[in-house]
Amino acid sequence: MDRKALVVWRQPFVRVAAAALIVLLGVVGAAQLASSSAQAKDDGSCRLGPDGQIRHVISIQFDNVHFTRDNPNVPSDLEQMPNLLNFIESNGVLDDNNHTPLIAHTANDLITSFTGLYPDQQGIPVSNSYGEFTGTNDSSVSFQSAFTYWTSQTADGSLNLITPSGTNTPAPWVPFTRAGCNVGGYSTADMVLENLKDIPQFFGPNSPEANEATTNPTQAAIDFEGVSVHCAKGSDLCSSAHDGVSDPLPGEPGGYVGYNGLFGDKVVAPQISSTGVVLDLNGNPIHGVNGFNPSASQSLGYVAAMQEHGVPVTYAYISDAHDNHANGGTFGPGEAGYVAQLKAYDQAFGAFFARLAKDGINQSNTLFIFSADENDHFVGGAPSPTNCDGVTVPCTYSQIGEEDGNLSGLLQDEFNNTTPFKVHSDSAPNFYIIGNPSQTSSTTRTLERDVGGLTVPNLLTGQTIPLTNALADQTEMNLLHMMVTADPARNPNFTLFANPDYFLFASGSCSPVASCVTLEGPTGFAWNHGDVSPDINTTWLGMVGPGVRHLGVTNQVWSDHTDIRPTMMALLHLKDDYAHDGRVLFEFMNSDALPDSLRDDADVLSLLAQVYKEINAPVNDLGLDSLKISTVALESNAANDSTYSNLESQLATFTTQRNHLASQMISMLEGAAFKGHGINEHQALQLIFQSEQLLNQVFSLAQSL
Repeated sequence: MDRKALVVWRQPFVRVAAAALIVLLGVVGAAQLASSSAQAKDDGSCRLGPDGQIRHVISIQFDNVHFTRDNPNVPSDLEQMPNLLNFIESNGVLDDNNHTPLIAHTANDLITSFTGLYPDQQGIPVSNSYGEFTGTNDSSVSFQSAFTYWTSQTADGSLNLITPSGTNTPAPWVPFTRAGCNVGGYSTADMVLENLKDIPQFFGPNSPEANEATTNPTQAAIDFEGVSVHCAKGSDLCSSAHDGVSDPLPGEPGGYVGYNGLFGDKVVAPQISSTGVVLDLNGNPIHGVNGFNPSASQSLGYVAAMQEHGVPVTYAYISDAHDNHANGGTFGPGEAGYVAQLKAYDQAFGAFFARLAKDGINQSNTLFIFSADENDHFVGGAPSPTNCDGVTVPCTYSQIGEEDGNLSGLLQDEFNNTTPFKVHSDSAPNFYIIGNPSQTSSTTRTLERDVGGLTVPNLLTGQTIPLTNALADQTEMNLLHMMVTADPARNPNFTLFANPDYFLFASGSCSPVASCVTLEGPTGFAWNHGDVSPDINTTWLGMVGPGVRHLGVTNQVWSDHTDIRPTMMALLHLKDDYAHDGRVLFEFMNSDALPDSLRDDADVLSLLAQVYKEINAPVNDLGLDSLKISTVALESNAANDSTYSNLESQLATFTTQRNHLASQMISMLEGAAFKGHGINEHQALQLIFQSEQLLNQVFSLAQSL
């Protein structure tokens, strides 16, 4: 799904269609067409990792590109991209046991990956937009895009990216620029300008750029949104002679003064292309970021140009392959258009690796990180023919499209509940009750019970089924790292995790109930995320480069998006000025790349890290078991609401215990990874034992209900 959808409701959203499917060129031909004839520019200032061996960092994050199969007969997205898959398998590790935070959406998944912080620590637990209570006595709710520049503020004056102490979330490019490395971003969430209102902030309110944003907003978006270079101090690339402007980060730990940046394709392209226009890997001009829907050829073409011209650290985003980027609408697994787009993506990676190799950029001197923000859940019937594999026998679908449900109409029809509320429309909608009543009020509790009791027609099967899979109020959302303590106005009253076939909104009345649910069909959307569902929350992580073990595909280590950042930092011998929520995946690192403190105590640290993830990750054991307890609590209707009160009290206690244990565990893991601290084995084993006791408590309670 498009990461720029603000999902207040989809009808106002206009998907920016990609250009027609690119003409497929041979790998070598495409590489030659777009390649620089010279070695990549290297001024020697960027040296990372052991002995400065790593000279380039390339981080690519996909929107919903799957390693696992959505149809057992149809090769998965990565299986249909052998140039990428073989590169990872042959040269590094692909962890197919990586996971999302909650909720599983592009904005918070990307920010979590960039920072190593769960959403409650970086400010975006609800995305790709989120509600904020406004007005006297919280009488209204406004919706804010999660896609803004890193330092932008929301409508109520709080920071979009905000820590629990109310400061700006530390920016991911800072350790690199401090180390002398320029950092490029292409279509990467919040590392680039994403809205017209950001333009005057960087170029000045009376600048030609600000004037263009007012007089020609369409062109201004192409010229200035979606592309950035954050430069090392004193780098000529970002000098004023090259239209560089100040790149401030107020409140950045350790300070950040005197750094410049380049913002927008109009500014960046002349610095990385002799013609002033960057080409994709098929030789086509790239203008901006294609509405934040870039193809693999576009993103990888821009990354290659940056790498060749003095930007050795690059982050880029690649749009999903399952939506019809040529004509709009969507595809099911194995449909001809889907297969064609994956073939184009595969060819782009072949051209990309060939071009980089010609530039002297390869796994011997470059850290490659590949990941996907989340997996989408496909909504559709069985394919035809039943034995189709997509590659030799194309699949077609007579039934396809997510099921759209009107929550306000359903509640009125089934329970005569007309409580005024707004939702962040999603498969996991967050409820904002007008007036923001307490979570124990009769208004909140009645609405939660009624939502838990909703039934809906399944238009794909003809059955009537429960809509709700799980419910979380603020107590449970706190346990799941979904609460923003520094800006409580953006915290929803509760969250519904629905059957993932459904996309839910609130839009007045509808009757009868059957009219409250519609099927989008092939011209709409058919892939859902946000929910708690194994096929959504389980994704993959690929790493290649110096210090990375050659393990191929493995599922032996449970990880999530928070672990990407600290692992990168450890491989690069860099440090952040804050403690991560994630841990270093040292099981994927060569022993000679590990500090002595990790190598000497590897067995105990591995067990400590595993149990830490079990108690702290939102979609691991403790989180999922607690969500079962929360659902029973919110749906209960005992006398004096005693069941709810009792279970909520236990959930709050579990959270306190978990936080106490987790803080000690991550302190020990971070100390070993980044400070050279040895571990107190006795203390580590005590923490493991206490965490196992907590896991057993939560599991036993969940099983007893």
